[in-house]
Amino acid sequence: MPVRLPRPAKGESVSSQWQKLRPAEPEFDVAVIGGGSAGYAAARTASTLGARVVVIEGGKEVGGLCILRGCMPSKALLESAHRWHDIRRAREFGLIAKPVGIDMKSVQARKRHLIGDFASYRRKQLERGKFTFIRGNASFLDPHALLVDRGRHHELVTAATFIVTTGSVITHVPVPGLWETGCLTSDEALEAGYIPKRLAVLGGGVIAVELGQFFARAGSRTTILQRSKRIVRGYDPDVSAELERAFQAEDIDVRTGVELLEVRSVGKGKKKEKKIIFKRGRKREELVVDEILYALGRKPAVAGLNLARAGVKLPEGKLATNEAMATSVPHIFAAGDVVGLHEVVHIAIQQGEIAARNAVSLVRGSHEVSEKADYRLKTLVTFTDPEVALVGLTEAEATAKGIDFLTAQYPFNDHGKAQIGGHEFGFVKLLAEKTRGEIVGAEIIGPHASDLIHELIAVMHYKGTVKELALMPHYHPTLAEIVTYPAEEIVDALGQG
Repeated sequence: MPVRLPRPAKGESVSSQWQKLRPAEPEFDVAVIGGGSAGYAAARTASTLGARVVVIEGGKEVGGLCILRGCMPSKALLESAHRWHDIRRAREFGLIAKPVGIDMKSVQARKRHLIGDFASYRRKQLERGKFTFIRGNASFLDPHALLVDRGRHHELVTAATFIVTTGSVITHVPVPGLWETGCLTSDEALEAGYIPKRLAVLGGGVIAVELGQFFARAGSRTTILQRSKRIVRGYDPDVSAELERAFQAEDIDVRTGVELLEVRSVGKGKKKEKKIIFKRGRKREELVVDEILYALGRKPAVAGLNLARAGVKLPEGKLATNEAMATSVPHIFAAGDVVGLHEVVHIAIQQGEIAARNAVSLVRGSHEVSEKADYRLKTLVTFTDPEVALVGLTEAEATAKGIDFLTAQYPFNDHGKAQIGGHEFGFVKLLAEKTRGEIVGAEIIGPHASDLIHELIAVMHYKGTVKELALMPHYHPTLAEIVTYPAEEIVDALGQG
């Protein structure tokens, strides 16, 4: 069990007696710092392997970023907005509906109920797991010891190995006047109880476009201000362009290549507004709105961990790891958003499991960690409408790797089932290397892209080819059959038909 420390003497941050109270051997084989998706996966995996494991969670709530302030609350809000959008299109399908409006109080109540259930389940998993669970803020005292601040007292935790899974926090990009004027962060926007008449979204990544469309569909006149030349840069340019085209059809104003200069408060009382001054190229522009949504990214949550005391290097403030998920100190691993490589849950879980197996391997005497993370099937999904999904390589990544490939795409507006559903935007694109036609990447922008991508994940998992995909039977009429059309085109181009 952790060692309870005496109260620190005056002027001490921690009792100087901690070294004397330190056990001769580490109490735990693996100490996991953080109880989110990566942390729970790591703890479960290590304990299943028979290791002595402790999980330390210092957040105000238990559940992790995805459940509390990420995937789940944002998707709950988006679901309400998308349903509302469909109701407003009822006449297009021969239906008569008389919508009244969005009740944000009820929308938020539904979201909180769902998140409460999800968080409760994760809390039970941590409390009932085959490991020790401690609530408190952990910081390193040395490479094998942690100080855990539990509020009323401190505890000493020693371990042979560590896995850092503390997630991420919002990064504060300096924009003159922004924080003085006030804005909603992406975390705060998830709790918004009102819909501003005019909204500016700073950023063009996944969080920015998802929340931007939510507010637009809920009634805000929305403008997205993106620093780079296109939105959602994790996808290929043609995908970004198609999402922008869909947004423009909904009167969402997308402005790219923006350099933010200043934010000011204008007006007084009920007429108080916020003015954003920016440049696009050489042109200086101004935008007056009622609210600003700040979505300019996140950074690893490492403040307060005192990683330097453990000897862990943080190049440019980032917690770098190798393919085995080890940091610059071989017995200290990291996984999930704190690593910052691919900030999605399924990869966080994969990283946590790999880190746990490698940590246990070290504890048992192996001098080399054998398991490495494989991102060949990395997947990214954006839950806008149309949805956007990616698996494997983009065209730019395939080119950078020197892969000789063919690509083909097919639009949803020429696909029968999509036309029946009123889906105007999007396409499916496949990338296949030329040697045998193995699929190395796929992108889908369109209806249910988040679900459709999984057939391609399965095919790529087994290193399947476009010919094998084209020969697989697909029921008609379904959205799923659209993936066979670009596959057939590449098969013909390869002369395999």
